[in-house]
Amino acid sequence: MSVAEEALLAKLFRAARSQNGWKPDPVGDDELEAAYDIAKWGPTSMNTQPMRAVIIRSPEAKERLRLALAPTNVEKAMTAPVVALIAYDTEFYTHLPRTFPHNPNAEAYFTGNPASIEPTAFRNGSLQAAYFMLALRAVGLDVGPMSGFDPAVVNDAFFAGSSWRINLVCCIGHGDPSRIFDRSPRMEYSEIFKTG
Repeated sequence: MSVAEEALLAKLFRAARSQNGWKPDPVGDDELEAAYDIAKWGPTSMNTQPMRAVIIRSPEAKERLRLALAPTNVEKAMTAPVVALIAYDTEFYTHLPRTFPHNPNAEAYFTGNPASIEPTAFRNGSLQAAYFMLALRAVGLDVGPMSGFDPAVVNDAFFAGSSWRINLVCCIGHGDPSRIFDRSPRMEYSEIFKTG
């Protein structure tokens, strides 16, 4: 593996850390769009692409979010230059005629079928969220994903009347290295993988 490839793996995985504090440097829409332009190529089943996001910067929007956050996540979110409310769209299938054109019956598979809609939207939206976080790292940003929040409060405050549902909250910016926790252990290959 080349030095450049090793450096990229370090940036995306080995040296990258979930952030708990932030430098005051702003994050531009151009940086977020550059990350999405990388992440959008990640695979989803039937090219469903259900991830949606609301980008929060304003103090007013952050105050609405504060009501949903676990106490341990409040400071991290309030001080982040950007907070992305990463959601999934339960009406993703209405886009399938465009995004999955080689199967003209794809939309009909989901229409009126909530038992397929919800798991497909959640599963593939989660995949897209992971791609997006890695792409944010690739363009030089840091991330702090979290699930310590009340989904009902977020959905009511930000997605009421829509087909979007919150999946996770992700702080985005340039991390403050003094606020990083010690790296936690990872499980070994033999603990995770079994041969069938």
